[in-house]
Amino acid sequence: MILHSYFRSSAAWRVRIVLALKGVETEVRHQHLRKGEHRSADYLAINPQGLLPSLVLDDGTVLTQSMAICEYLDERFPEPALLPVDPVARAQVRAFAQVIACDIHPVQNLKVLKALEALGHGQDQRDAWAREVIAGGFEALEVLASAQPGPFAFGERPSMADVLLVPQMANARRFGVALRWPRLAAIEAACLALPAFANTRPELQPDAE
Repeated sequence: MILHSYFRSSAAWRVRIVLALKGVETEVRHQHLRKGEHRSADYLAINPQGLLPSLVLDDGTVLTQSMAICEYLDERFPEPALLPVDPVARAQVRAFAQVIACDIHPVQNLKVLKALEALGHGQDQRDAWAREVIAGGFEALEVLASAQPGPFAFGERPSMADVLLVPQMANARRFGVALRWPRLAAIEAACLALPAFANTRPELQPDAE
């Protein structure tokens, strides 16, 4: 398999975490977002959206969208499982993850930020909006996570919720969010004590700048 990634992409980091948790090795090809490599004809032939990550399977099939890729990997490599078997618990983990993937993260996407810039919104305005959205989402996640036992978001081992949370915590710091959510901070610390999370951090990637 080939993973198309960018060191700073939190969506790509999610996939790197899942691959590491599963012990699956892949070839990694780096697409530099700031240099526009994701808009090249070669990459658009792989992912017509020009977004990261993309996962090319051994038979040439291309998977896109980080959540879909992560769930594919969880189903293809079932141990350790990242989604509970119980339908209610499974829905709760997915809902937690989707607060990040659908509600929080999109406003920090480079494509969105460039569109805001083109509309005349300055750096300070863009960053303030991102901080507001992150904080609002984290307030809800703090409540959800506080209702769950264990060191991780949903119990004694990492789930898809943790896979989404840790990269978003890094994004929050990058946008200057004051992290005032103790339960989320504790979950992040528990995750980063594991090599699958710690060794896949953006600053440790070969294309890091």
